Amino acid sequence: MDIKKSGMIAVVGRPNVGKSTLSNTLAGEKVAIVTNKPQTTRNRICAVCNRGETQFVIVDTPGFHLPRSKLGEYMVKVASESVSGVDAAVLMVEPIARVGTPEQKLIERLDALHVPTVLAVNKTDALERRETLLEVIGAYSQAFAFAAYVPISAKTGDGTDALLDELEKFVPEGHMLFPEGMSSDQPDRHLTAEIIREKALLCLDREVPHGLAIEIERFLERDNGIVEVGAVIYCEKESHKGIIIGKNGASLKKIGELARQELESFFGAKVFLETWVKVRPGWRDSAPGLRNFGFK
Repeated sequence: MDIKKSGMIAVVGRPNVGKSTLSNTLAGEKVAIVTNKPQTTRNRICAVCNRGETQFVIVDTPGFHLPRSKLGEYMVKVASESVSGVDAAVLMVEPIARVGTPEQKLIERLDALHVPTVLAVNKTDALERRETLLEVIGAYSQAFAFAAYVPISAKTGDGTDALLDELEKFVPEGHMLFPEGMSSDQPDRHLTAEIIREKALLCLDREVPHGLAIEIERFLERDNGIVEVGAVIYCEKESHKGIIIGKNGASLKKIGELARQELESFFGAKVFLETWVKVRPGWRDSAPGLRNFGFK
């Protein structure tokens, strides 16, 4: 592959706007977990998209929100700092003709750093009125001098070629930042933990997910090719532990089965997965607790 240009593109926006879905679509495979729960993405994730002679490194960020814990503060800090040093940014918004507080704060940050920014109006596949797009673009054009305005559907991929066309204008000449065949900067161990957390988020009630963290205690490949994983699901309350395990272990079994199926598809091998549930009260508001789970 003859890559002549490469650059970093930050994707920012409020929670659940579709940033991780866009990263997965552009990478051509799953590099970030996706759920309908707010604040699913907790760390900065790089997704690699090679297109023609250009390598785009898409920096997926946590949703910009009002933090209610030290973990939330960490996530907002990651989102804010991720736009520093990039070649361009994408502000993803929903098709609502109003600039919200999270978007306004991100615009102020992008303006202060003089980052060329494209506005991506997502979820166009669900639009009932195409006129709404003009109203959205009108509202945002008054708030900031965006380099371009591109309607997209991160879910279907519609508009993503046009988005990359606009972003390519800001990508400098240079060698590949990531080698050919590499789609993400996430190590297998981390992605394994994230897949388990994703399945837990999908299976559990709204009150439980934000307090979950996954620790991989065992990760190895046996001589027979089976990938062996031992994972602990941490929660903050004893009552949440009971919900995660479920009656006769049914909920935990479902989480494990869904995670195992996706891990086998990802690794292309049989996976032996064991899961346990432990309680660590208040870890989201504890500096040592955050460090223990890799939020540094």
